[in-house]
Amino acid sequence: MSMNPKQRVWLKEAGLLLVTALLFGCRLYHLERQLSPPYADFLSKVRYIITSAERKIFLELPDPEKDGFIEDFWKRRDSIPESDENEFKTEYFARIKEADRLFIGEGRPGWLTDRGRIYVLFGPPLDRIIDNSARSEAERCREVWYYGDFPVVFRDPNCSGQFQLVTYDLTALRTLNLIYMHELALAQVDAQRASPEQTTLFDFDWRVRKTLVDPERIEGVIVISIPYAGIRMGWIRDSFRTDMEVELELRDAEKRAIWEHRETFEVEPEGDKAEETRRGSFRREIPFVVEVGTDRLRRGKNTLHIRLMNMTSGEELRKEMAVEFSP
Repeated sequence: MSMNPKQRVWLKEAGLLLVTALLFGCRLYHLERQLSPPYADFLSKVRYIITSAERKIFLELPDPEKDGFIEDFWKRRDSIPESDENEFKTEYFARIKEADRLFIGEGRPGWLTDRGRIYVLFGPPLDRIIDNSARSEAERCREVWYYGDFPVVFRDPNCSGQFQLVTYDLTALRTLNLIYMHELALAQVDAQRASPEQTTLFDFDWRVRKTLVDPERIEGVIVISIPYAGIRMGWIRDSFRTDMEVELELRDAEKRAIWEHRETFEVEPEGDKAEETRRGSFRREIPFVVEVGTDRLRRGKNTLHIRLMNMTSGEELRKEMAVEFSP
């Protein structure tokens, strides 16, 4: 069956989006594989509570910036900021430790099992029913946890000690207001009820588009894309906007700076299309030209470093990427 022009355009665009998503996922996977043990352990331990946006930012940060991210990560979840102790963090790791004690024998740490995950996220159930003697095969070797009137069911199909979560829709559980639920679950409910603008983090994507690579000269464009939803703005020069400061540095394999750039630019939604604009991203293209030492850039592992700062909110992000230059 032949396709009309609109169908062909749609199919082409869908294919490009799929390829972009796959490449993006592979890049983050590669960055995660390169994490040093302490940072890999952090990312593993917070897998149940870290958002996809936070995970992306953490993986893209240079190592010297990761400790600051981890500190801010726990501060954002501190249920009682006025106290010296971070109750959320303390409770979270206490639940991991208790899940390890309770759910052993599945060939992995207890907190990584299905029962462990629910325990870490929602705390101990009000009632836990274990029934291994039921006559019905469907009821044999299963556990039912009750949070109020809401049952969470786990089943061990082969009665081998490998329990699987059967209750997949936990929406009702997340919105229960139970006295015995600890600060972790309460904080999660609050976060889910927050508006998208309150929970969206300042972030950006960037890429390098090379336009010319020869023995004497390298040219290209650095494309920066900043989601409007994560940009805090203020009333500046009679309009709602902010200024962004960006610093860029290209280094060769020996960490020598080959090219540097710094500028400040305005970010402002488009007048009567402000609401529509804020659902998209602000795009900035910065051209670069390198005429000295291009042989070193082609042979070695080059890195491009960026610092982007929102001058209104003071938020700042640093990232780096490997860049290859080949004819």
